[in-house]
Amino acid sequence: MRLFDDDQPKKKTAHEIGSDLSLLSVDELDARIALLREETTRLEAERARKSASRSAAEGLFR
Repeated sequence: MRLFDDDQPKKKTAHEIGSDLSLLSVDELDARIALLREETTRLEAERARKSASRSAAEGLFR
């Protein structure tokens, strides 16, 4: 048995769409909400980048 759990790497928070939320604490729910907001921002940025590339490419062929 370990005396200090601080030495252990922290488990990365993950969320599976549709998972049971009833056993999660408010803090755990807040962490998942933050994680999903960050991921949404990342997805939107990638979509914008690809949309700009696509528009530029379409502009070449007009």
